[in-house]
Amino acid sequence: MPSLRLVFAGSPAAAVPSLRALLASRHEVVGVVTREDAPLGRKRVLTPTPVALAAQEAGVPVLKANRLAAVADRVLALRPDLGVVVAYGGLVREPLLSAPPLGWINLHFSLLPRWRGAAPVQHAIIAGDEITGATVFRLVEELDAGDVYGVLTQPIGRHETAGHLLESLADAGAGLLVRVVDALADGTARAEPQRGDVTFAPKLGAEDGRLDPRADATSLVDRVRGVTPEPGAFVLLGDDRLKVLEAAVAHDAPALAPGALALSGGRVLLGTASGAVELVTVQPAGRRAMPAADWWRGLHDPSAVRAG
Repeated sequence: MPSLRLVFAGSPAAAVPSLRALLASRHEVVGVVTREDAPLGRKRVLTPTPVALAAQEAGVPVLKANRLAAVADRVLALRPDLGVVVAYGGLVREPLLSAPPLGWINLHFSLLPRWRGAAPVQHAIIAGDEITGATVFRLVEELDAGDVYGVLTQPIGRHETAGHLLESLADAGAGLLVRVVDALADGTARAEPQRGDVTFAPKLGAEDGRLDPRADATSLVDRVRGVTPEPGAFVLLGDDRLKVLEAAVAHDAPALAPGALALSGGRVLLGTASGAVELVTVQPAGRRAMPAADWWRGLHDPSAVRAG
């Protein structure tokens, strides 16, 4: 069976299962490109990416760069047959894009062409999608627009967060990726044009986690799930932010005006445009995460609290 020389480009934990699957395959990973060390935590300690750590553990040469163009000559010197991208965090441009004989492929965590862009899993949950999946496609200059080599589908659990779903898709997608690389090596791979309506999933910022009580209850809970763990959900209580780590649609709850908060039957309820949402776990500024009922009981004047 023919084997390929691969260059792998990836950065976050979601890319590690793919790297490890390729390392365990019949192919040779001759180099890994990942983003530069970044300051993490309160002490802002420079920390390698999860992909860098996994590559170093496997003894694979690592190139650290926030743009592939910065290390293009070093990548070409590795003489790869195929480039593989999984959540690298940067674009592959010419002349590097066309340099490997088999080009570049990308594992993307959505059912393309739905949710092209940096945050497909988060946007799928926020939008209330019931099905998502992973797609391996050929990289072209247009964002996430290349022909598709393989797809897998997966239902989205009603209580699943973006973090849990991404972890699951990363594991399942690694197997799909290896099957596509095998097919490319064997000459049996067939790519099909993307079909369907194009939607985009831009990177989320902190404000995307803001919960608007004027939304309906299901949409608000979907947003909490979609921005967990990053960038995180919150409600504004005056000038203060209350992080919302877990929430659920509150059934059999008293009617509340949008933004009103109340304790009922041991549940902290937030009024929305279509019923109430239960705040299950919260984190006040500068404090630890706690059950919402504990936070409520610690307020000096709960009647004065309102979300806006």
